[in-house]
Amino acid sequence: MSYIQNTNQDRKKMLETIGVSSLDELLTPVPSELRVKGKLNLPGPMSEAEVVGRFERLAAGNYPASSMKSFLGGGIYDHVIPATVRYVLSRSEFYTSYTPYQAEVSQGTLQAIYEYQSMICGLTSMEVANASLYDGATAMAESILMACSIKRKDKVLVPEAIAKRIKAVLRAYTVGKKIKIEYIPFTEAGTLDIKKLKEALDSETAAVILAQPNYFGIIEEAENISEIVHESGALLISYVDPVSLAVLTPPGEYDSDIVVGEGQSLGLPQSFGGPLLGFIATKKEYIRKSPGRLVSGTVDVDGNRGYVMTLQTREQHIRREKATSNICTNEGLCVLAAAVYMATLGEDGFREVAVQSAAKARTLYNMISDLSGSTFLFGDNFFQEFVLKPSVPADEFLNEARKEGVLAGIPLGGDFPQLGPSAVLVAVTEKRSREDLQLYSDIVSRIGGGK
Repeated sequence: MSYIQNTNQDRKKMLETIGVSSLDELLTPVPSELRVKGKLNLPGPMSEAEVVGRFERLAAGNYPASSMKSFLGGGIYDHVIPATVRYVLSRSEFYTSYTPYQAEVSQGTLQAIYEYQSMICGLTSMEVANASLYDGATAMAESILMACSIKRKDKVLVPEAIAKRIKAVLRAYTVGKKIKIEYIPFTEAGTLDIKKLKEALDSETAAVILAQPNYFGIIEEAENISEIVHESGALLISYVDPVSLAVLTPPGEYDSDIVVGEGQSLGLPQSFGGPLLGFIATKKEYIRKSPGRLVSGTVDVDGNRGYVMTLQTREQHIRREKATSNICTNEGLCVLAAAVYMATLGEDGFREVAVQSAAKARTLYNMISDLSGSTFLFGDNFFQEFVLKPSVPADEFLNEARKEGVLAGIPLGGDFPQLGPSAVLVAVTEKRSREDLQLYSDIVSRIGGGK
């Protein structure tokens, strides 16, 4: 951001234009206890070089995840990102693009979105995918609005075993529309409680959300749950990890009606939790209820291949009462990253990412199993992450691991008190080496393996 100096005269003129006599009068609505008293504790004037040097020293005190061994998961994972992703994203024709309103000058962007949509359909085994959403939480919320509109009902069943941040987004989206969100508890095995699900299903239920794998990394009985949901007349919304679909049954094959998920794993860095990428795919019969945009391939009068936006169900483009969402901008650069990532790896490479992630997670699980003191809460029916219970509180375990350059996982006790204060969600991806796994195991042995 450019620095624009304001003189006393400039400030006086701005205050007069606003209609106040001083800065203090302007800040009157802000309670006095929230305002800084006196002067800020800042050093004296510095040259540009001195300012840059000071901020560099401050930044050096940070510990970026990229410099550590990251076992963080919970929906955002530390995968290897091919150099081709960054290269393509940095090209000026993509890097400066906004929304492709003019198809005749946006063929490259439109083709990239079209290819991305096609790949998402291939991954999920669904018939159509849109041009993306903001993140996985938004995608889940939009799928709920979509399902309630399709079924003309206002109750949705959601697994309790999802991230707290997603629950907050669901509430923000649904409270104004009077949609009832009912959470289904998990069993001692960490899976959706089928008995409670059956009890909650009724004629007013629009949809059921299935997290596969769920937040604890556990693989659910998707086919069984799908059958139960559809027998009740409700829609099945699957919330999936896209990488897992290389080895797990894709949701289209167990008759999911809508599929959503977080696409960060597809070529995006963890970046302190963003930017993210939400994807949504559905059956063709529900296409007009899908939010956002849809890009399609066609041919011109001369038979040449071309790409156009064929569906925009936003209120700006169609009658307000017919609009599905106020979603506007698709995550253009993030979509491009995902498309380049998947194209670079190809089917075999993508499957290898999933296989290695699962295999390395199982290796670490087995290494820790051989230690005394620490335990696991939900067994070994997982994809790439599991819940560890070290013999010390989670905060102590994680803080000590951080001192050794390891981000050892996500504490779960705050969001799921029933799991206890020691529960930690541990994720392993293909990026972790044998040395990384051994280091983690050694830390568990020294810190969380018993005293």
